[in-house]
Amino acid sequence: MARTVTIIDCGLGNIRSVVKAFEYTLKERGFTSAVRVSARPEDVYASDRIVLPGVGAFGDCRRGLVAVPGLIEALTDTVLTKGRPFLGICVGMQLMGAVSCEHGEHAGLNWIRGHVVPIRSPASALKVPHMGWNDLTITAAHPLLTGLPDSPHVYFVHSYHFIPTNPDHRLAIVHYGEPITAIVGRDNLVGTQFHPEKSQAVGLTFIANFLCWSP
Repeated sequence: MARTVTIIDCGLGNIRSVVKAFEYTLKERGFTSAVRVSARPEDVYASDRIVLPGVGAFGDCRRGLVAVPGLIEALTDTVLTKGRPFLGICVGMQLMGAVSCEHGEHAGLNWIRGHVVPIRSPASALKVPHMGWNDLTITAAHPLLTGLPDSPHVYFVHSYHFIPTNPDHRLAIVHYGEPITAIVGRDNLVGTQFHPEKSQAVGLTFIANFLCWSP
């Protein structure tokens, strides 16, 4: 089965591990298409599905998108209007929200209403950033969760988290002093606060489900 997967690269962080995880999964599952790494609007328009990774500060990632002429418009048309499957990873997920208060107030894409706020752990033993392996608590059924264990063990690196306005858009949480959104989604949109490309077998299963997903 052919899949044109575009991983957006406009300076939002080191995406090498994301690319390698998708290339491995495409080959393992017998898909014929290679992964395309690009920030060109014309490549976004031609994509069957789109992945937006991001690390670092929200504002820097937002500026990276704005710096490419026509990129946000291409993403909005391809994802929201044409309904192509979209996966946001880490800050890529947070960018789907309306606003972030990280180092000032920054507007997001507003694809899923909600806001990004700092982790405020009341337990002194829990350090921020939240870094390392934790178990997910699944809160809603979704095709991308097919085949995952009851408490999927995944890898996080973040200091801020996304609170969706509609609780139905929260598909999984992780407990880290407070319930933190681990997976968010609606319609053809899904985002993960954890890094599937660094989450070994669980992450690869999640990526494979995304490649097979027909919302």
